[in-house]
Amino acid sequence: MGSKLEEVTEKALFASRWILAPIFLGLSLALVALGVKFFLEAFHLISHILAMPESDVVLSVLALIDISLVGSLIVMVMFSGYENFVSTIDAKGSDTLGWLGKMDSGTLKLKVAASIVAISSIHLLRIFMQVSDKLKLEDGTVVDKYTSPQIMWYVILHMTFVLSALLLGVLDKMSFSKHRDH
Repeated sequence: MGSKLEEVTEKALFASRWILAPIFLGLSLALVALGVKFFLEAFHLISHILAMPESDVVLSVLALIDISLVGSLIVMVMFSGYENFVSTIDAKGSDTLGWLGKMDSGTLKLKVAASIVAISSIHLLRIFMQVSDKLKLEDGTVVDKYTSPQIMWYVILHMTFVLSALLLGVLDKMSFSKHRDH
């Protein structure tokens, strides 16, 4: 009786991995939303390019790069997560991804952390480019868009991401590098 219960429990637990499949499909919807936002930004940039100052063009291009990095991150998590935790992807033909099936969960974590650092870097660069910008409040007063304490916290947050990614890399190297060689 005990071994039958154990077998049923194990089969149910193993089958429950398919609960992740709709979550990964949901990420593809997020990718569609990002694609729409990307093309709206690109259209806005192209339609206003002649009237925009250079710094605004650079900020718009950084926004496009930011969106593409987030999109790449979604694709990486979607495919690697599905491949690692749900089922093997049987991609037929020449339209396959070279890294598919080669990225374990540790490598995925490192790539996600590196992507977050890159995204954070772009956000920080955008903030630095807007340091001298002013905001007009409802009462008519004009204030700096970013205050020194806000910028300091953005830098601290970014450095936290950098340090976390670095520590993840060090821990991964210490723990799993010998296993990956075999």
